[in-house]
Order: sequence, then C-alpha cells, then structure tokens
Amino acid sequence: MNVRQLLALLQTYPPEASVLLEGDAGYSPLGGLSLQANEGGLPDEVILHPDMTPD
Repeated sequence: MNVRQLLALLQTYPPEASVLLEGDAGYSPLGGLSLQANEGGLPDEVILHPDMTPD
C-alpha cells in the first residue's frame, strides 16, 4: 500500500475515528509517523509509530 492508496481508503472512514495499530500485545493508538528517505532506486517509506504514553 502506498500513501495515495492509504489516504483514499482513510477518506472512506468517519473523520473522528481513532487510528489504532494492531500488534502482538493488542492495539495501540497511532502516536506519529516519520518518513524514511531511501536511495538507490528504493521507494521512500512512511513509518507508523505507536503512542508510547503509559496507560
């Protein structure tokens, strides 16, 4: 999935819905994202980071 596809899909959901990341320990809210710029013909990557705030 690329950013264009992700944005198109997210636009079909309610704008107030929370974004969660699924992992081995359950679900975590999305805390942020970063861009990993690549070289050598590799595509750049967007990395999603969970919210690490204690419950």
